[in-house]
Amino acid sequence: MKHSGKKNARRYIVAASIGALLSAGVATGAYAGTTDEPSAPAAAPAYQPEMVKALATTLGVSEKAAVQRLDREADQQDRFAELRKDRVDTLGAFFAEDGSLIVNAADAEAAKDVRAAGLRSRVPERGESELDRIKAQLDARALKSAPAGVSAWSVDLASDTVTVEVNGDSDAATRSFLKAAKSNGDAVRVVKGQEKLETQAVVPPGSRMTFNGYLCSVGYGAKDRSGKQVLVTAGHCIEDLPALAYNGTRFAKGTHTRFALGTRSVDMGIAAVDAGNSIGLDVTTYGRAGTVPVKGSKRAPSGAALCKSGQTTNWTCGKVGSYNVSVTYTDQNGGPDTVVTGLASSSVCTQGGDSGGAYISGDQAQGMTSGGPSNQRCNGQVNSPGSSYFQPLDDALAYYGLTLNTK
Repeated sequence: MKHSGKKNARRYIVAASIGALLSAGVATGAYAGTTDEPSAPAAAPAYQPEMVKALATTLGVSEKAAVQRLDREADQQDRFAELRKDRVDTLGAFFAEDGSLIVNAADAEAAKDVRAAGLRSRVPERGESELDRIKAQLDARALKSAPAGVSAWSVDLASDTVTVEVNGDSDAATRSFLKAAKSNGDAVRVVKGQEKLETQAVVPPGSRMTFNGYLCSVGYGAKDRSGKQVLVTAGHCIEDLPALAYNGTRFAKGTHTRFALGTRSVDMGIAAVDAGNSIGLDVTTYGRAGTVPVKGSKRAPSGAALCKSGQTTNWTCGKVGSYNVSVTYTDQNGGPDTVVTGLASSSVCTQGGDSGGAYISGDQAQGMTSGGPSNQRCNGQVNSPGSSYFQPLDDALAYYGLTLNTK
């Protein structure tokens, strides 16, 4: 019984430090945020207004120019999708600072096809596949012994390297990891002076979802292959697979998670939504600009505009960083370090309490907040400078065989 008591205490610590999420609301019989009063239909803007404002501020341009930038991004993404559909041999793509989509071509012939499609091309020394291979080797090493001194490592297509971010610790696992990383020569870039990372959740008043006396918030809705409704969230939010309640009434039950403190983890999980309940189809902006409709989950390339909703920092925006990112999370309550793979990075500012927060680019859902720098503080503005890591939604949907609920 004494051991059991310690386990329960550990659950409280985990819930307090890595157990909350936030996204669209939950309602019984209707979507949250709807009203009884009919209103005349209005033409919806092509992009969420606050995202346009944030992008304009970040780039130092007018809102009209920001919309043109988003239009151009969308057009280039469509062209790139057509190239892949036509099986042109490409090795990934990323947005440059000027908004141009740079496509990594496997060879000169593929580069010619890319240019014919009206896109910029280059033939990299390595490219996505080779960088993924190097990173997979580093993942395997880290999963055997978590390198506390390495905050994150990821494939960076722009620099054509695997970028390793070091926070200064020099434990044996970190030294071994860095030695292995550096053995790849200039294919690996080491960046020093980074902060330790932690998953981001707290137990503050006003959270939307409760479980076992703790508080959390609601993520994206989807359906499984049999048509049953599920909640998709960051895995650490439902580590113990609890029953979840909204406004004091149960609405879902955790069923699967790939996160476990101190062990090999992926930060995704799902909960079964009880009959008679549903997950809203709009992401809240906390009064900044109404709500943002969820119309799909098309992955935005590196460099694309991105915003997130979270209970602590509310509505913050930035850009997509890299995909296929691995991190070492440090438990603030003295628990073991946890290596999490399969994340994406961003310049969106987050703080403790934002875990599970909904990331969206335009009207395309991107993922849920996983974590960020331990001591990061956002300034309260939409375009607060910062960084964070999120669990890509498309990967979670594919892994669990789900279809996202959309408008």
